[in-house]
Amino acid sequence: MTNGSSVRTLGRYEIISELGQGSMGVVYKARDPMLDRIVAIKTINLTLPKEELAEYEARFYQEAKAAGGLSHRNIVTIHDIGRSERVAYMAMEFLEGQELRRLLQSRVPIAVSQALDIGAQVADGLQFAHERQIIHRDIKPANIMVLNDGLIKITDFGIARMRNNEVKTMTGMILGSPKYMSPEQVSGKRADTRSDIFSLGVVLYEMLTGTSPFVADNIHGVMYQTMNFNPPAPKTLNPDLPDVLNFIIAKALAKNLDDRYQDAKDLSSDLRQAQSVLSGESAAPGLAADPMTTPFVEPASPLTRQEDKEARILGMAQHGANEQSRLDPAQDDAGVAETESTTHPTLGLSKAFDSFDATMRLAALTGMEKELDKFSETQKIARLKALADAKRAAASTLSGSATWQRSAAGAQNSAPTGITAGQLKLIWIGSGLMAFAAAALFLVR
Repeated sequence: MTNGSSVRTLGRYEIISELGQGSMGVVYKARDPMLDRIVAIKTINLTLPKEELAEYEARFYQEAKAAGGLSHRNIVTIHDIGRSERVAYMAMEFLEGQELRRLLQSRVPIAVSQALDIGAQVADGLQFAHERQIIHRDIKPANIMVLNDGLIKITDFGIARMRNNEVKTMTGMILGSPKYMSPEQVSGKRADTRSDIFSLGVVLYEMLTGTSPFVADNIHGVMYQTMNFNPPAPKTLNPDLPDVLNFIIAKALAKNLDDRYQDAKDLSSDLRQAQSVLSGESAAPGLAADPMTTPFVEPASPLTRQEDKEARILGMAQHGANEQSRLDPAQDDAGVAETESTTHPTLGLSKAFDSFDATMRLAALTGMEKELDKFSETQKIARLKALADAKRAAASTLSGSATWQRSAAGAQNSAPTGITAGQLKLIWIGSGLMAFAAAALFLVR
């Protein structure tokens, strides 16, 4: 950058003012004297060791050229790239508007229709880039511009990948933005187009609820939650949201790549259909998101690491208890009704505190995950065998044999004052059930 006649320049561009600063450089408002137009200049500092500078600069130009070939209404247009002294720069179209980050600073949900429109436009831009084998890798509110006329522009295509070199030389530098990174990015795997979709899902969640789905005290906590924690359904944090958005965001935030939206266009289509339903323009949409599968949990507050591990393991226990309920027609009617009313399985503490659940909880608390895996493979067979043996034991105890009837009759004649025959019968039944439980516990253990 040079000074001449009190006018600062960067290449051929005349700097008018500074618009902002980031971890990689400064953004300026500038004038292109050759075309007489206002542009935004984003600089990239080249303060690297000499042996790494050439590779870094070559990658910058490669990425900038790829991003410069993206001509789409929802992607910021790159006019020029260049270098001045120790600073590389990109000249882009100047946008009149504000970053989505500023709209979310108040930590309150924005209007549902506006959030859906923003999400759909970002998905459109991503689809265009993905079809050309270009991945953004750093979708976040700071890289989404909301123009004054409502048009949405994605910025910083190609910039995120530059951080691959920075991490070698700059202490504390994190690849991408941890709050919006996909599980595969967190684990160090190669990002693909579905990584951008996950990041957009995080942005959608934040727009609709006013909070991030992954909240922790530090970066490592955020990364752990991204890998292991299923956040509360958006509707639990914002009751005004329609149920359909739970399913859409659930699919966008699926940790398994194959369960996630495979194309950004499908996400865009679902968001626009949901928007049409909200505006009354169409009936309930047919979604790419499957309403029968959702990774959300019911609690409205994040779980600690230990609580989350217990919840996931005890969720398995609840599934085992529900399986037993299906096979055991004698189960309490209230328990059956409760199981049937749970349309979508959720993670949480099991409501069936039997010996199986106790064993699962003990495994969670003692860190016996490997033993738990082996146990989980055999527990179903063991439980069915225990159930059959316990039923036989109970039938033997509670049969209508003459011995039981004589005992009941004798007990009735000798029953002390204050204990009725009905109460005595309940005592016998309770004893039988205790024998049933003891037999099941013995066989499962």
